[in-house]
Amino acid sequence: MIKAADLPDTLPVFPLPGALLLPRSRLPLHIFEPRYLAMIEDCMKTPQRLIAMVQPNPGPESKDGRLHSIGCAGRLTQFSETEDGRYMITLTGISRFRIKREVDGFSAYRRCDVDWSGFDRDLGHAEHDAGLDRAQFMTLLNRFFEARSLEADWETMRDADEELLINSLSMLLDLSPEDKQALLEAPSLATRRETLVTLIEFALRGGASEDLMQ
Repeated sequence: MIKAADLPDTLPVFPLPGALLLPRSRLPLHIFEPRYLAMIEDCMKTPQRLIAMVQPNPGPESKDGRLHSIGCAGRLTQFSETEDGRYMITLTGISRFRIKREVDGFSAYRRCDVDWSGFDRDLGHAEHDAGLDRAQFMTLLNRFFEARSLEADWETMRDADEELLINSLSMLLDLSPEDKQALLEAPSLATRRETLVTLIEFALRGGASEDLMQ
């Protein structure tokens, strides 16, 4: 387990719209752009093997676009290479951070100085949501899945730990990047669940024009 003292001051940044990584969750990624292939190779040479997942921030464009101030660092925990040189990786969420500044340099990919303060809970044990009414929550999910003609492993979802259930849904639902950012910035698991419920209820009322599942 990575300790706070082991967290670096500078991280390589992978700005990917709609890709949400949360602490203690896993995010599979397919890497094929040359600059991000180089980023993965450099990452594997470091002791922590951390990559910053950050949402691009809509607005006036800089050279590569603005970034949201809060992201989540993931440790590279699985890696494989395809015959044509692409990488299939898995990042395991370690901790959120706040971007202090972007680092100038000659790197093919972006790097940022980051501040880890305020996210101490991310490095601890799994969070619990004492206010979760699982039966009510599962009923809402069932309505949503039926409305979208989607299938689910309901037994696994009913038995899943609170954090695994809420974070997995937050990552898998095909929400807008801004909605994903709101889920990332939720200060607690309970707040994330409340935000997720609001988004699902909004979709069921016809507030979303597209399905919320990939």
